[in-house]
Amino acid sequence: MTALAVFTTIDSEDAARALARRAVTDRRAACVQITAISSVYEWDGVQEDAEWRLLFKTTREGYDALAALILETHSYDEPALWAHEIDAGSEGYLGWIETSVAAPGRP
Repeated sequence: MTALAVFTTIDSEDAARALARRAVTDRRAACVQITAISSVYEWDGVQEDAEWRLLFKTTREGYDALAALILETHSYDEPALWAHEIDAGSEGYLGWIETSVAAPGRP
């Protein structure tokens, strides 16, 4: 099993909490951390906005289902979405991620 840290940003705390809750309830992520941030970016000119960063803990096997949820529910035209492999961690923690995330086709 390969664990992943998956990131996106969203425009409101309420939307962040709703997406996080759905990802965990649907077993697409074991946990989601939400952090308030300020972003400066180029999108039809330079923009500066308050955003909320979501860090999802999931598995490589669960990534496609999580990405589909993020992309289908996100309000942005082009949501940020990227993942990093978790190279190392405690066996217990990584095992918890694995048992908390449903594999595709598994309830």
